[in-house]
Amino acid sequence: MNLEKRSAIFARLKEVNPHPTTELEYTSPFELLIAVILSAQATDVSVNKATRKLFAVASTPQAIAALDVDGLIPYIQTIGLYRNKAKNVIETCRILCEQHAGVVPRDREALQALPGVGRKTANVVLNTAFGIAAMAVDTHIFRVSNRTGIAPGKNVDVVEQKLMKFIPDEYIMDAHHWLILHGRYTCIARKPQCWNCVIADLCEFKPKTAEPEHGV
Repeated sequence: MNLEKRSAIFARLKEVNPHPTTELEYTSPFELLIAVILSAQATDVSVNKATRKLFAVASTPQAIAALDVDGLIPYIQTIGLYRNKAKNVIETCRILCEQHAGVVPRDREALQALPGVGRKTANVVLNTAFGIAAMAVDTHIFRVSNRTGIAPGKNVDVVEQKLMKFIPDEYIMDAHHWLILHGRYTCIARKPQCWNCVIADLCEFKPKTAEPEHGV
């Protein structure tokens, strides 16, 4: 895929969604960090339901750390892997308090040193909370990048590197959100909705799907 086609793809995605953002609910970099940690192998909808209640009573590292694991679990026990996530969140909050004055660091290395924070989570926080160009490659972005031909690769690291290299500068800040939303709602895993896709004619996925007959 050449630069002209990639530019056209992102121009269309921007046209239909000029200001994309995460579907996780947050009001601070810290709330976003906690929400992303909780979102591993869970839906944004389930995380939002939990964090609405949690952040209403505890929305700072100090407040959540004070809950301790046993106090945090009742708020997040509807989310998958909640016990392990509770431990990671509490320990992350303690580290933020002890080593970062309760402030989420803007540094990738410092973020990835926090329990439950891998490269993908760090990239989400850097991009969404701090406006730093970063690409968090999840299953949706990995699928869309390979299926469309935008940035094919055998693993998430290769796809991330290619996306950062190939996406035109004017689209790089919002590209993560456009790709994840496209993969979540249009270019879905089992059967992409090619008949309802704004970039279908630019996409290099050859076995395009047709609109199912009514009732099918």
